[in-house]
Amino acid sequence: MNLTRVTDRIYYLPGDPETDAPFLYYIRGDNCSAAVDAGQSRAHVQAFYNAIREAGFPLPRYTLITHWHWDHTFGLPYVQGETFASVLTQQKLRAVAGWLWTPEAMAAREQSGEDIPFCTEHIRKAYPDLREIRVQPAETAISGTRVFDLGGVRVQAYARDSIHSRDALMLYVPEESALFAGDADCEDFYRGGEIDPARVEDYTRFVRSLPFRRYFLGHALPVGRPFVMGYLAGMRLRAAKPQLPML
Repeated sequence: MNLTRVTDRIYYLPGDPETDAPFLYYIRGDNCSAAVDAGQSRAHVQAFYNAIREAGFPLPRYTLITHWHWDHTFGLPYVQGETFASVLTQQKLRAVAGWLWTPEAMAAREQSGEDIPFCTEHIRKAYPDLREIRVQPAETAISGTRVFDLGGVRVQAYARDSIHSRDALMLYVPEESALFAGDADCEDFYRGGEIDPARVEDYTRFVRSLPFRRYFLGHALPVGRPFVMGYLAGMRLRAAKPQLPML
């Protein structure tokens, strides 16, 4: 699979709905480059790196993790270069690194609510042999903001809350008017599909404050600012309605 070009600076490897593999992004600077997310497995990282090499680009110096969920982080042990995540992502990955990966342990986590059926189903598809799963945190934790200067292009990282998870790392590239959101605007499936009105309002204010034109999602093609603001307006309406608990 080849990288898809968005601009001269931004490329992506498409995701795979079969295993819930997210899009992986490559941001090319004059001096070095950065990847957005580590993917879900060794094979996912290898496919990404093969596509980067095929395009004639150097492998990323930095890999920046948008949030802790398995499909964005289980490739971390196989990533080259320096890896970064928010402080809360680091804390969660340290906990997940202690999980047992047997059918019994996975079923027990579903029962307790520590994990959810959607994730365990897709983990089993990505890992026919559960013994191959390795989990580790990123090397460096980010609190607040941090800027990565790639040469000619910068990545501004913001560790903050989101609609989808509490540990988001939002990534803004001002030279490209590009915002990388991961899954930040989705429901919180670890809280029963919750859409918290306060979190929606906070996220909407943050997104509106950045002059982006392109918005890069974890599991879908990039979209423009009007689409994002319309979507978030719809999320505000959904959040205002009484939500029934998921059975």
